[in-house]
Amino acid sequence: MLRFHMSTSTVRFTRALLVAMALAALASGPAAALVIQLTSSIDGAQANMGNGTGSPGFGSATLTFDDQTNLLTWDGSYSGLVSNFFIAHFHGPAAPGMNAGVEVGFTVVGNQAGTFVGSATLSSGQAADLLAGLWYINIHSTTFTSGEIRGQVLVTPEPALSVCLVLAGLMLPRLARRRG
Repeated sequence: MLRFHMSTSTVRFTRALLVAMALAALASGPAAALVIQLTSSIDGAQANMGNGTGSPGFGSATLTFDDQTNLLTWDGSYSGLVSNFFIAHFHGPAAPGMNAGVEVGFTVVGNQAGTFVGSATLSSGQAADLLAGLWYINIHSTTFTSGEIRGQVLVTPEPALSVCLVLAGLMLPRLARRRG
């Protein structure tokens, strides 16, 4: 077990800083909207409940989700379908390799290659499932009517948080050595 020793003045300063931060957060009024970035890498290997379709098709999508309005927006493209486009949707809730019902349909411009851009306002339940990584994009073709290519929609990690975690990990051994 790691133990850290902090002087009384450091403890007092830390407490005062935390109290000041909490008061500033309360005084700032309603929280500003958080726009969450998401991505999806779409391919034939993920389709058919993870068994794949053998399709050479692939694509990607970038998405944003506003946590105040529950507005989901997306912009994506695909190419290489073995036959003409049939229909496309967001499905959920489902973990990778599992199937689920349609949550939101979307329009595609194109056939064996295409683009899709759109938006939808989600319910709170849909939003929770989306942010938990339980939605996927499924692009169906006339050959693979249950879906030729598929991609799980995942939250994009925040670079600032990653940097903070790395720095914290680098500092812990130093603090432990100071104690020992």
